[in-house]
Amino acid sequence: MKNLTNISVIKQLLEKYGFTFSKGLGQNFLINPSVCPKIAEYGFAQEGFGIIEIGTGFGTLSAELAERADKVVAVEIDSRLIPVLDETMSEYNNFKVINEDIMKTDLKALIEREFSGLKVAVCANLPYYITSPVIMLLLENELPVEAITVMVQKEAAQRLCAKMGTRESGAITAAVNYYGKAETLFNVSRGSFMPAPNVDSAVIQIRPDFEYRDKINDKALFFRIIKGAFAQRRKTLVNSLSSALGMSKGEITDVLEKTGLDKNARCEQLDMEMWTSLVNTFSELTGKQ
Repeated sequence: MKNLTNISVIKQLLEKYGFTFSKGLGQNFLINPSVCPKIAEYGFAQEGFGIIEIGTGFGTLSAELAERADKVVAVEIDSRLIPVLDETMSEYNNFKVINEDIMKTDLKALIEREFSGLKVAVCANLPYYITSPVIMLLLENELPVEAITVMVQKEAAQRLCAKMGTRESGAITAAVNYYGKAETLFNVSRGSFMPAPNVDSAVIQIRPDFEYRDKINDKALFFRIIKGAFAQRRKTLVNSLSSALGMSKGEITDVLEKTGLDKNARCEQLDMEMWTSLVNTFSELTGKQ
């Protein structure tokens, strides 16, 4: 079915299926015809690839993905959309929708079951309320994917793609860097959606890259330190890590000095090499290698 970004077509479908947008599910459907083709092109929707889509709307992005990729499997939580997709995606025999919560889906099993012999990528127009949990789910599972290409709130994109060691960086930035490299591909204005949200969006891409994962001795300690440091980002690392790790300020100061960091350093000043060195020094001192 064509013209899924056409407002009149959307309204016809809304009326036909008695569908109303769910604020709770963060549903904002794309009406800018230029956006989904770009996501599909950037997102590895091409011959030899299977695509996991998260959330479908009426199938605007789904159709662009199915036009290009060998197979598309969409995970959609809203059962009300299934009959709509039966109509809008009827011409694509390489499209399959699974009515599940992405947070409860075994993605490794899905990939093994659905994409045998294919390379895999993830594409999605993510609801704002679940952006970080979904991205962390995808990263923590260390899925065999070429890329994760998602549209998120512009402010979230800035955090996710920030350079470590800058004021824009945060705990989520460090987490992304542990698993890969992130970049912003292009911005999308709020007027590109129906209903229009109150903020602009951006499409980002995360490519798996385990440079820092392989350098860091203790994964659990890394995330504990990152979480503790950025939870109190206005404090010095001596203060924030003393609280987070249950160590004295003197002990924390000694570790910082051994790492070559100033005792007044704050979390936003550290790049990934510094975090790696700091975590490994803590790990060595506490015997957690």
